[in-house]
Amino acid sequence: MTEAASIDAIMRTLADPTRRAVFERVVSTDEISVAELTEGSGVTQGAISQHLKSLKLAGLVVERPEGRKVYYRAQPDGLAPLAEWMRHYGVFWRERFTNLRTLLKEIDDE
Repeated sequence: MTEAASIDAIMRTLADPTRRAVFERVVSTDEISVAELTEGSGVTQGAISQHLKSLKLAGLVVERPEGRKVYYRAQPDGLAPLAEWMRHYGVFWRERFTNLRTLLKEIDDE
């Protein structure tokens, strides 16, 4: 998957609020099962499984089967392409704010 496709997949995957909530629950634990994710979520086990499938395809979670259960954990490098893309724009905006600060100082000094 190219980096642009990877960023698109991550953004598309996390755009869904329920899927984002599932991802946040996975991230907040070392490892969690579908049944544990379903408890108190107000979402069916089938829907949770579909959200996990999307998260897995985007590289955001990994699974570990154990008997009849499957456990999920966050993929540490899953958000790296998105973080790198955002870092680029952070540099862009820092430069713009520095230029604005300089301009405002010059105006104030006049």
